[in-house]
Amino acid sequence: MVTAFSVMHIETFKVFCDLIETTSFSEAAERNGISQSAVSQQIRALEDRFGVTLVERGRRNFAVTPEGEVFLKAAREILESYRGIEEELGAMRDIVAGRLTIATVYSIGFHELPPYIEEFRQKFPDVDVQVQYRRANQVYADVSDNQADLGLVAYPQEKKGVEIEPAWKDRLVIICPPGHPLSKKKSIELKEINGERFISFEPDLPTRKAIDSMFSQSGIEVKEVVEFDNIETVKRGVLIENAISIVPSDSVRSEVESGTLARIPISGKFVYRPLGIVRRRTKAVTPAMREIIAILKQKRAGT
Repeated sequence: MVTAFSVMHIETFKVFCDLIETTSFSEAAERNGISQSAVSQQIRALEDRFGVTLVERGRRNFAVTPEGEVFLKAAREILESYRGIEEELGAMRDIVAGRLTIATVYSIGFHELPPYIEEFRQKFPDVDVQVQYRRANQVYADVSDNQADLGLVAYPQEKKGVEIEPAWKDRLVIICPPGHPLSKKKSIELKEINGERFISFEPDLPTRKAIDSMFSQSGIEVKEVVEFDNIETVKRGVLIENAISIVPSDSVRSEVESGTLARIPISGKFVYRPLGIVRRRTKAVTPAMREIIAILKQKRAGT
């Protein structure tokens, strides 16, 4: 049986892990619903208990000590075991409650996931939903390492230790400033952007690799202006450089409605970007996971 004293320490372990992940006392405090001073006090209590320094504090520098690295590994293992107990007992009772952590890429997390998270929270208020914004490779790693219950990625790939379930498909579009020569077109074939100034995603991102493949198959070349690692800076770059790019349609809905960006559908076969739900292969599906997957599949059916 877990005593109240043990639970208190488990919560402190989580505060420590969140502090190391965010490197911020204020963000760790916000994640755990406590004050920044409470975070400092809990970390100091751990250091006093074990007689070691776990983190180096400074005005500009934050670093984990070797002792802190050892403690971090152990704390994560303890948290994983404790959460496993909660999940198994919750699944036995079929109660939709507890924590649900979703790791996702920026374009999905910022522009497509929010209404479905809101629907889930309204239906299941006893679930503490946490959304983590990651690059695609980090999403797979978080799920595989049990740092996230589920992941959402574009152009999903089979990887060791995880399973992929189809989610929905994004419609890809050309975007440009309203005054750009292409802005008045009703639709566009890829060959029509040959030679255009283009804002790219960074080379290691799945969407960039897919776009490169599209261009290669279509036999076109663009004039790459700059590369960015997320969709928000790509949109900003399009405006600043008077250039074009290719992004998911939903990601520019607000800009199109406000008139700050033009959106042109792509004709032909290069239209959709597939998305997938990533799940750890050996992880039991909790009631909360089951329900959020069901909501996401409703999205897929409506695509």
